[in-house]
Amino acid sequence: MSTVSWITARGLFGRRRFLMLLPLPVLLVALAVISRGLGVSPADWGPPVLVGLGLAVVLPVVALIVGTGVLGAEIDDGTVVHVLTTPLPRWQIVLPKLAVAAGVTAVTVAVPMFAAGLLANSPRLGLALAAASSVGALAYSALFVAVSLLTRRPVLLGLVYVLIWEGLLGNVIDGTRVLSIQHYVIALADRIAPTNLLDTTVSASLAVVMTALISVGFTLLAIDRLRSFSVAGETS
Repeated sequence: MSTVSWITARGLFGRRRFLMLLPLPVLLVALAVISRGLGVSPADWGPPVLVGLGLAVVLPVVALIVGTGVLGAEIDDGTVVHVLTTPLPRWQIVLPKLAVAAGVTAVTVAVPMFAAGLLANSPRLGLALAAASSVGALAYSALFVAVSLLTRRPVLLGLVYVLIWEGLLGNVIDGTRVLSIQHYVIALADRIAPTNLLDTTVSASLAVVMTALISVGFTLLAIDRLRSFSVAGETS
């Protein structure tokens, strides 16, 4: 499994798509620094920066780029053949790749979220946002890794979920928040560090249960889907 993880990490960091991860986290921290420097009240800039940008855009988009890249990119360029011809059980392929995707996403997002939370309120809020973002990184990664094995257009489908389901419907229809990873993250962060900067109707207990179900469920789906692939990289 360690070999698969190393190959996945090396391939991910060697692709140009990794450079796409940097602008959004940098923008997040820059906006927090500028707002704090100008003396703007955290009550005014905290929600749009921490939630509107950090949890609604940076976290899911980074997870989408990384999650669809660890296996989806190999399917697109044909190198998945080398993966499929290994004598490893499919779960020993999916789990290391998921671990790399979740780890890279967590580090890329948790660090700027901690910095922004620190500037907005306190170290406790920063740690809460970093911890919740890391949990969300696992759920998003499991979802997007599975999606990359289910369709040839995983990025498009992922954007539909992030922009339409979570971004649009999640802010209009409260019921859709029950199936929103973004709101699970908000609920978990608010439970760790209660603050008026974070707002959601989802309870922390529901967030924990649903995050676990999504992470495990989509991981199992990805493993099962990979078993159906032939050596040519097509489903049998």
